[in-house]
Amino acid sequence: MAPDFPRRLVSGIKVIIVGAGFAGIAAAIECHRKGHTPLVLEKASAIEEITRYGDIISFDPNGAHNFERWPGVIEAMQKVARQTNWLDLYSWKGEFVTRQSFAEEKTWGPRINGHRGELYSIIHKHAVERGVEIRWGQRVTDYFEDEDKAGVVVDGEKMFADVVIAAEGVRSRGRKIVLGFDDKPKSSGYAVYRSWFSGDAIKDNDMLKHLVDGDSHLGFIGPDLHFLVSSLKGGKEFNWVFTHVDDGNIEEDWQFPGRIEDCLKYVEGWAPIVQEIVRSTPKDARLIDYKLVFRDPLPTFISPKSRIALIGDAAHPFLPTSIQGASQSIEDGVVLAACLEMAGKENATLAIKAYEEIRYERVHKAQATGVKTREKWHKANWDEIKRTPEAIHLTREAWLLNFDAEKDCHERYDEVARGLQAGRARL
Repeated sequence: MAPDFPRRLVSGIKVIIVGAGFAGIAAAIECHRKGHTPLVLEKASAIEEITRYGDIISFDPNGAHNFERWPGVIEAMQKVARQTNWLDLYSWKGEFVTRQSFAEEKTWGPRINGHRGELYSIIHKHAVERGVEIRWGQRVTDYFEDEDKAGVVVDGEKMFADVVIAAEGVRSRGRKIVLGFDDKPKSSGYAVYRSWFSGDAIKDNDMLKHLVDGDSHLGFIGPDLHFLVSSLKGGKEFNWVFTHVDDGNIEEDWQFPGRIEDCLKYVEGWAPIVQEIVRSTPKDARLIDYKLVFRDPLPTFISPKSRIALIGDAAHPFLPTSIQGASQSIEDGVVLAACLEMAGKENATLAIKAYEEIRYERVHKAQATGVKTREKWHKANWDEIKRTPEAIHLTREAWLLNFDAEKDCHERYDEVARGLQAGRARL
């Protein structure tokens, strides 16, 4: 028998959510929790297509805090997450620079860093146990709306709801109805090599074995490149990732199998330990060359008739150096579901407008932190860092991390709604 999870009064609001990634599945859980009826449509044929691959994903306190409202989820995540509260930073030549502690952030909420497939499985399991309907193998080819309803087209069939949430990533077809035209992603000028494999592959390597003697988290900072390494589950699993300058074309795709020999070219002249990490990557390890997509900030996240909303990467792709993409996508779903709850079925379009009003400025301010961190690391002034090592620390600000999206929405909704009704919108 499925657990009986707490749920608000049934609202009668039907919500179609396109995309069952972290943004979509979280929005579905929040919609169900707040009394709405969500239906998730996912083009992948089965959950294994989402969980089979992947590497590290991070949820800072502002994102992970929301999991505490989903019974059993945060506890399950913490069992498989990395158990470190610090980041050790080195120069690209291998000299230790500083340890950044995150211990004081515990009062802001939990931090979750783990394998994206494993963490996704935990959230998905909770959604299914709640009774959220997820349909796999559903390829949405179009979106539509009028004053009374919205919908999508799947295999030529129209499906209707009160509102539609587009959560299918940077190439979401929902962007066209929001923007009024097709916009193509552009290269950010950077790409990321990512790999994940068993810690057993390096446990007997004299240069590397200390990295899997328990959980670890460290980074090497150099000219226009940063290299991050971590292990978890007591060193049983190991991963590395580095961001580098790239001019690769992303017209067709932006994810390719990586090659160890290509990775080594980027870290030529770097500390021997960095080169050895790359060189020791098993031949059968998943190694991906991922082109970072850039998009200009959208003028709006919602459709002309306010029945369709973009969330997550469909609305605002983040650079990895922000460490906020996943958390902001969770916040999107929380706020949208809460706005629908407070507005009610008859005012669903007002809820969609309020969602955008509440989220727009915060999301774009958070996006800017990714560029700030990348520039701080890739263009580091090492003379200054020798004098003040903390200058290379990740920027960790309370306005961003010590934040409860649901509480903020509940406190602001009435004022925002009144402003919208009076014509005082952001736009």
